[in-house]
Amino acid sequence: MRRGLPPPLAGAVEDFERHLRLERNFSQHSARAYVTDVVSLLDHLVRMGRDLAGLDISVLRSWLARLRSTGAARTTLARRAAAARTFSAYAHARQLLSHDPGAQLASPRAHRTLPPVLRSDEARALADGAAADRSPVGLRDRLVLELLYGTGVRVGELVRLDVEDVDRGRRLVRVVGKGDKERRVPYGRPAEDALDAWLREGRPPLATAASGAALLLGVRGGRLDQRAVRRLVHAHVAGVGGAPDIGPHGLRHSTATHLLEGGADLRVVQEILGHSSLATTQIYTHVSAERLRAVYRQAHPRA
Repeated sequence: MRRGLPPPLAGAVEDFERHLRLERNFSQHSARAYVTDVVSLLDHLVRMGRDLAGLDISVLRSWLARLRSTGAARTTLARRAAAARTFSAYAHARQLLSHDPGAQLASPRAHRTLPPVLRSDEARALADGAAADRSPVGLRDRLVLELLYGTGVRVGELVRLDVEDVDRGRRLVRVVGKGDKERRVPYGRPAEDALDAWLREGRPPLATAASGAALLLGVRGGRLDQRAVRRLVHAHVAGVGGAPDIGPHGLRHSTATHLLEGGADLRVVQEILGHSSLATTQIYTHVSAERLRAVYRQAHPRA
């Protein structure tokens, strides 16, 4: 679809992608998603017989309506509307558009569904099960699980960690999150024990000249990648009886939920998770309330 765009539109897409990565500090994944959405929008524009100057609110709305008719989820529509607004604001600032039509575009309101999370006893069983394997890979997997659940970091943040990012004296890990924003997140004693075992017994046998400063290594000595982390999380969670099938992001959900259920302040949880907006963190207050209602409905005779 991108190759089929007229040269002026294809050039605008290339410039927009460069803007996202270099000026807005978008991650590679986020930039790719936004560019894909914008290419879809511009393809729709061409099919309507218009050039870039003809991009207006009617085009944006008809594009979203067509996506809705194909069964796109509300969350997908909300993200695509955000991409369209970002592009139209960029095009207006670059004087490619005489006005910013995206400023008039409302986002479809996404349904806030209850994400699957582990119970606290399931989280303990997950960590205990991983601790049984004392091989280098087993020690690494244990540390991965302890850090994901113990800190709530994103999987991309986890695999970018270097050895020097861990302050072992104060039990803090330096995390570089979305938009290259840096934060320091505490970790607990179980994660400390897993880290000590990994650095002492697990990492040295796997380390090679290609390892560099990476904290977590794959079996060939390179930096552990996100796909391997997702596979190992699913595999270990499958060994916990009755636990939902979750990946790294499910452990992040579990961390936030358990912190709030334990009485943590919402702004503290926001800082730990690295959310730029408190509204993003507030979904976990709804999650906890839903869990309370679910337990009430199941347990109370007059529910």
